[in-house]
Amino acid sequence: MSTFMVAAVLIHPEHRDQSVEAELLVDTGSTYILLPPELVARLGLPTPYQQRARLASGELVTYRMGEVRVRLDVDERTTVFWAGPPGCRAILGAVALEEFGLAADPRERRLVPGPPALL
Repeated sequence: MSTFMVAAVLIHPEHRDQSVEAELLVDTGSTYILLPPELVARLGLPTPYQQRARLASGELVTYRMGEVRVRLDVDERTTVFWAGPPGCRAILGAVALEEFGLAADPRERRLVPGPPALL
């Protein structure tokens, strides 16, 4: 399966004047948005929660979590993000895609409208 990047604007959910443009790797195998700590710090995003997760390698990790507002084209949603380790890529996962009603078209390397799964 091919991977591709999409342009997004990340916005602090409470301080809308704090935003940054970012390229996110579309990864339908990831559940949530993953942000590098540099972006989290630049936006001043709080990470009041932590959660354990299992990586594709099988390794158990604990990451901090918070909320971020995401703009894809003209649509915006507030969603959960995980603050990843230094040097990680910014990832757009399945939950955000579902929230936006989008699906990945890996052949054309773009996001397309797709009805979210309700069950």
